[in-house]
Amino acid sequence: MIDMTLPTLSQVVLDCTEPRRLAEFYRELLGLVYRAGDEDGDLDWLVLRTPDGVPQLAFQQVGSLPEATWPDGPVPQQLHLDITVPSKHDLDAQHERVLRLGGRLLRDQSDDPVEPLRVYADPAGHPFCLFVPPSPAATR
Repeated sequence: MIDMTLPTLSQVVLDCTEPRRLAEFYRELLGLVYRAGDEDGDLDWLVLRTPDGVPQLAFQQVGSLPEATWPDGPVPQQLHLDITVPSKHDLDAQHERVLRLGGRLLRDQSDDPVEPLRVYADPAGHPFCLFVPPSPAATR
């Protein structure tokens, strides 16, 4: 048997036409901070980390990007982020923040009794889900 070190996922990279705008959206939404040197300027690659330095998201500039039309159109989501909150109350409170920060509501299933959720598009059109994970008792 070969002793092998497994690779580690470092971060999720989102293509976008405006890296600063999209990075600001997620920085505000998730309470992240810029990697040293990424705080200012018009850069084509930005990295956001947790306040204690763990990489989370990166943003790479591309010339153009077709916006996902999922769940109702021909352009698939290709990738989406799942973001959780602890309660339905928090889900409702975060809804207004997402909209204020520039997100767009795509689907509302916040009344689901097992897994309340809302699907949004970020300012670049990438879908993401904000939801309350089911309790362990609900998944048995």
